[in-house]
Amino acid sequence: MDGRQQRIYEEATALWREVFGEPPPVRAEGEDLLEIVTRCLPELPYERLRSPHLRPGTIAGPGQPGTETPAS
Repeated sequence: MDGRQQRIYEEATALWREVFGEPPPVRAEGEDLLEIVTRCLPELPYERLRSPHLRPGTIAGPGQPGTETPAS
């Protein structure tokens, strides 16, 4: 296992311990462990602009009022 693969494995096993509270049951590749962990997590909607540091008034998306630029 090269250095990169070893780091992935170490991170994956640490994440496994945090999520399941025990070491992984088998020695598998880090990518396989990550896949198992992410499949076990609940699906949540992804809302990119949700942040405690942004106020709703400072967020403008495409086609929202106030985002048009005047024509020259």
